[in-house]
Amino acid sequence: MIANDMKNTSKIYFIIMPLIICFFTFFCNPDGFASSERHSEKPMILCSTTQIADFTRNVAGDSFEVRCVLAPGADPHTYMPTPNDAQMAVRSVMCIQNGLNLEGKNWMATLAKDAGKPIITASDGVKPLELETDGKKTSDPHAWFSPRNAAIYINNITAGLCRLDPSIKWELEARARLYLAQLRALDSWIRQTFHVIPVSKRILVTSHDAFNYFAQEFGFKNQAPVGWSTGSEIGAGMTPARFKSVVESIKSLGVKAVFVENSVNPKLMREIAREAGVKIGGELYSDSMGTEGSAGETYIGMMRENVITIVSALK
Repeated sequence: MIANDMKNTSKIYFIIMPLIICFFTFFCNPDGFASSERHSEKPMILCSTTQIADFTRNVAGDSFEVRCVLAPGADPHTYMPTPNDAQMAVRSVMCIQNGLNLEGKNWMATLAKDAGKPIITASDGVKPLELETDGKKTSDPHAWFSPRNAAIYINNITAGLCRLDPSIKWELEARARLYLAQLRALDSWIRQTFHVIPVSKRILVTSHDAFNYFAQEFGFKNQAPVGWSTGSEIGAGMTPARFKSVVESIKSLGVKAVFVENSVNPKLMREIAREAGVKIGGELYSDSMGTEGSAGETYIGMMRENVITIVSALK
């Protein structure tokens, strides 16, 4: 009889205890079961691209929550904002974009304007390279591919965050100084690493004109078959005549390898490589950094890996 009572008591215990735990978890927490989905209490900065978000995190530290509209691998030229992006803009205290028309049809500026939030253009002060495709001229938006330009980005972002919260100005500027030193070291390392490639072999053929600043900075000739944009904006598109011209150019220049990009469909470049009889030298990080956990998940990481990929294919 006692044994049966103990069994009954045990059954009741295992039924009642989970209910008690749930009761105290819910009522002792004013947000109930939704607590795990609570937004950070830190002021939120909304960035357009992965590079801009990485720059901002390096300056902001733990003082701000930094969110990014674009996921790794996404194309800023063709991106269309979602209702969730609009909600994030409303929650933010500031938006930061690359500018120079990288964000196709100014989608980041539109998000900020509609949400009534200030916006920082990180590329302000960069001396833009000029591109001309099909008789139309535009500023090349891929300025971050020069570490010297990246330093301009950092200074603009730092100034914007300091205006936002002057009480932590020293902290923000201290982080910026460290990151600027890392950019100088990166620039020096890239120049030293490229010494193994003869100048005559420094020909960089990629999916679209993302690497002009990089090419100018480090002594490469850059060629891209689809112009500066991957979308339907200025300069995009491929014609049979242009395809033939690119193939003939690759053959005549003795190019060893061509490269695909992580934010652009590789199909066209694979067709060009096959027609020209050259290999695909690897995938380069271009308009987007890598996924979390990848070697290119940071700006410095993506630049390092691009250099290693290029040298391995062309040396």
